[in-house]
Amino acid sequence: MEKKYSKTIMHIDVNSAFLSWQAAYNKQIGIEGDIREIPAVIGGSEERRHGIVLAKSILAKKEGIKTGESLMEARTKCRNLTVIPPNYDLYIKSSKALLNLLKEYSYKISVFSIDECFLDYTGMEIHFGNPIEAAYKIKDRIQKELGFTVNIGISTNKLLAKQASELEKPNKVHTIYPHEIKTKLWPLDIGELLMVGRKTKPKLNKIGIYTIGDLANSDYKLISNKFKSHGRLIYNYAWGRDDSRFTSKEYIPFKSVGNGSTIHFDVEDKETAYKILLSLVETTSRRLRQANVQSRVIGISIKDTNLSRSGHQRKLLASTNSTKEIYEITKELFNELWDGIPIRQFNVRLSELVSEEMTQLTVFDREDQEKIEKMDKVVDSIRDKYGKGAIMRATFINSGLKSMLGGFAAEDYPVMSSIL
Repeated sequence: MEKKYSKTIMHIDVNSAFLSWQAAYNKQIGIEGDIREIPAVIGGSEERRHGIVLAKSILAKKEGIKTGESLMEARTKCRNLTVIPPNYDLYIKSSKALLNLLKEYSYKISVFSIDECFLDYTGMEIHFGNPIEAAYKIKDRIQKELGFTVNIGISTNKLLAKQASELEKPNKVHTIYPHEIKTKLWPLDIGELLMVGRKTKPKLNKIGIYTIGDLANSDYKLISNKFKSHGRLIYNYAWGRDDSRFTSKEYIPFKSVGNGSTIHFDVEDKETAYKILLSLVETTSRRLRQANVQSRVIGISIKDTNLSRSGHQRKLLASTNSTKEIYEITKELFNELWDGIPIRQFNVRLSELVSEEMTQLTVFDREDQEKIEKMDKVVDSIRDKYGKGAIMRATFINSGLKSMLGGFAAEDYPVMSSIL
């Protein structure tokens, strides 16, 4: 007889998110083959041959490639490795599309990261059926309508739902209800428990704890004395205890946005420098708007021909994601920073990000603020539909400079409009 519980939480986790989203995008623009079915990684630049592995395919994993290692290391393990540069604009769009679909099943959604979230399904059975049936419907809809797969874990709290979604991948639905802890959670390696990392696992192994069940049935006082508050936390996790609150809030998908470029000639005058800064700001500010966030701190850095790097930043009275406003501030920062030595590299970084829903007006706001915001939205919509080269500022005509420096591969194509 199926047990009844008062709370139902689902954890939705995108399988190999960056690879899956890129694969779905490739299909939309007519690229044959599936990068998930070959040795492939997301990360860095194939041309510049630098960077780290952000995501890997199953075949790349079998070659011994690990997330976080350098592309140089990865290539030594697999000669025929395919490297795809990251495309964060695409990831944000894909994540938003996922959340919009999930909102049809519950208004209570708590985002854990850009590729995983929790959904409170409590009380929704009357609309969509029992949790397991609903999870399969959600999973299949995501695959059919968005083009990528997810794992869904179901339980009575966030911890057990997340542990359930990790059991077997890809494209699966799993449960770890309280009555299933001993049979499904305890046999797992201790390294599979949330909050047990690379440093904690060997320490637990040294005292004879190899599985989650070993930890659950160990001496609580010993674990508490040896590992302090962290020990008490993971001991309770081994029993499936989780008191964390379910909060639905606007998600900030990253802590800052940076964009930089090394110029193939010496920049010796302000006018050229201004154009390069504008080109970098065009890309970074667009990324903010796509994520529905604004920045409170604007910073720039430059590297001159002597390889000397210097930087300058400013905290704003009010947050912004306006291209015009950010550009004007970067020009002021540049004027205060540059000493006249020719420049070879420019960087712009926007940090202290907040949701644009939390924007606070000040007495110093521009009178044309609303007009500028509308213009940004129109320009963004054109670039989203037809590619970033579809519209540019007149200052770049015949300048020999790109109108949008930096950014990531695939921006030159329409962004999955038929799916996302």
